[in-house]
Amino acid sequence: MPPRARSLRFLVSRRWLVLLLTVLLFGYACLLLGRWQWHRLESKKASNQIIRTNQKGAPRPVDQVLRHGVDPPSSEQYAVVSATGRYDASKTVIVRYQTHDGNAGADVVVPLVTSSGTALLVDRGWFATSNSGATDASQVPAPPSGQVTVTGWVRQDAGGSAADVVDASTRAISSSRIETAIGIPVYGGFVQVLTESPKPATPLAKPDPPDLSNGPHFFYALQWWFFGILGLFGYGYLAWEEVTGRAELRRTQQPTRRRPSEGPEDAPVDGEHGAADVGRGGTQQERSGTAEL
Repeated sequence: MPPRARSLRFLVSRRWLVLLLTVLLFGYACLLLGRWQWHRLESKKASNQIIRTNQKGAPRPVDQVLRHGVDPPSSEQYAVVSATGRYDASKTVIVRYQTHDGNAGADVVVPLVTSSGTALLVDRGWFATSNSGATDASQVPAPPSGQVTVTGWVRQDAGGSAADVVDASTRAISSSRIETAIGIPVYGGFVQVLTESPKPATPLAKPDPPDLSNGPHFFYALQWWFFGILGLFGYGYLAWEEVTGRAELRRTQQPTRRRPSEGPEDAPVDGEHGAADVGRGGTQQERSGTAEL
């Protein structure tokens, strides 16, 4: 038989109203999460554009970009600066737990003391170590001696406990904490070296270029919005099944389970066996009585 259509009055029942409210809240949450991922995508695009522009610029004197005790703004990320001074290798700081092409190692940060007396923290590059937590500065290749001209990318300071400096080593670079550890004034932020003149006797591995991809934010946004639409579609489909009677038809077609009990078919059989047994017992008793007589 074709399913029988129903009225829409069931939609105002408590069960369906609770379901509708749940679906709407879920959809709204998906909308907000999708917008959040979309804003992250737009922020990533803007940041990448700043980096591309800064990387193409000519090197600028360090004192035009960096200042003592002030972290460089995001607009100066990966700007190219140049500075001339002398490396103070006695103030070297090792940055532990750094990898390069999957190999364990550390980065070497050496202050370049300029003519103004303020030092520029230069991440001179990466070198391999026997383990990623090595802190022995005696194994670090020496920087160029005498007056050195450096160009490098401007980077912002790290924060948190990872930037703490202990025994001339750290896990992330913070100019303020390194300044406290080495006892000389330094510019805010630091630079990742691109060139050194004169060149060092043993060069270190240069930093990898920044990742300028947009990341997964676009697909994450679409995913959240799809989930929200899917929830609304599911609610509409369930309501359509109720209206058309398909849901009721499906419920009636589901097999019912029998609870384990004495079935009606067993009772007569048990009764017949009982009557026969009684009959046999009576006949036997009569025969016994006749024999005794």
